[in-house]
Amino acid sequence: MNDRATNLTITHHVQGAGGRYVARVEGASEQGYLEWEPGGESGGSEVRIATHTIVPQAIGGRGVAAAVVERLVEDAGRQGFRVRPDCSYVAAKFDENPGWASLRA
Repeated sequence: MNDRATNLTITHHVQGAGGRYVARVEGASEQGYLEWEPGGESGGSEVRIATHTIVPQAIGGRGVAAAVVERLVEDAGRQGFRVRPDCSYVAAKFDENPGWASLRA
């Protein structure tokens, strides 16, 4: 994902059995991220537990947290996994987006 308004680039990095979505804002040294852990299966689908969404103050207010959650949800739709939002921010985004309900574990 590359958001032209903030020059935001998001990449996904597998870390052990889990992973991290990393957001880089052009010209900033700080990075935001969303971490997930494996959560087994539910209804025949893999579950990924969204555990933390962190955006440093230096890059806050630019939609970074929302963008990493949207990328996770886009990947869930494409790859067929479901998301258990243990992170309160991710849970709030699911609540705000009823169209994502089928991807929530």
